[in-house]
Amino acid sequence: MISPALIAALSRHADLTIALSGGVDSMTLAHVGSRVLGQRVRVIHAISPAVPPVATARVQAHAARAGWRLEFVDAGEFDDPRYRANPVNRCYFCKSNLYATIAGLAEGAIASGTNADDLGDFRPGLKAAEEWKVVHPYVEAGIDKAAIYALASYLGLDDLAELPAQPCLASRVETGLEVKASDLEFVDQIERLLRADQGLSATVRCRITHAGVIVETQGAIPPPEVAAACQASGRTYLGHRPYRQGAAFLRAGP
Repeated sequence: MISPALIAALSRHADLTIALSGGVDSMTLAHVGSRVLGQRVRVIHAISPAVPPVATARVQAHAARAGWRLEFVDAGEFDDPRYRANPVNRCYFCKSNLYATIAGLAEGAIASGTNADDLGDFRPGLKAAEEWKVVHPYVEAGIDKAAIYALASYLGLDDLAELPAQPCLASRVETGLEVKASDLEFVDQIERLLRADQGLSATVRCRITHAGVIVETQGAIPPPEVAAACQASGRTYLGHRPYRQGAAFLRAGP
């Protein structure tokens, strides 16, 4: 069932604009929001080099099926030198640009797919959300990632219920390296190769580090096409290691 607390968190808004990344969290929120608020919900998806094309295609497919009021925007983060410089709080500048853009279009409050588990992670984007008064219905309802997957399954959203966590492609670029659209296109290419080999539900990462390219999986050995693609692009392939969440963030101190 849909959590009464989540229904209450959504129902308190006369109108709501959901920032839609294309991942399981925001997509499931959009489905629930449209059930609770109907056409008072609007969804906005930012198209960017940091967003995999498959995520945008997923948004389009679900919007057509569910009848969402969908709008695409360019949040303009690549025009921001602070974002491109890729400091450890890069996400703050990304979300600041995103929420500023959405605020100019929003009807009512802006909502994110942030869940209770996210509060324990390093999430500089939450500061930007606070500055733009973004609401987090999952957090209000005490809903974590596992509950979101269970909710997606309950709603019959099978493609979302099997979707691994997919942060933006810029999260694969090690702190201090400039974020370049060409690098993000390469990351997407490698991760598509990995998912084709290991399954769509596999957690995979292609990390761009100061030393070269490192591929992360949950145990399976990458196919030889990965090394070949690195060589063809002129990049140094450093090999494979087990998946490590947030490995591209280099933070000083303990």
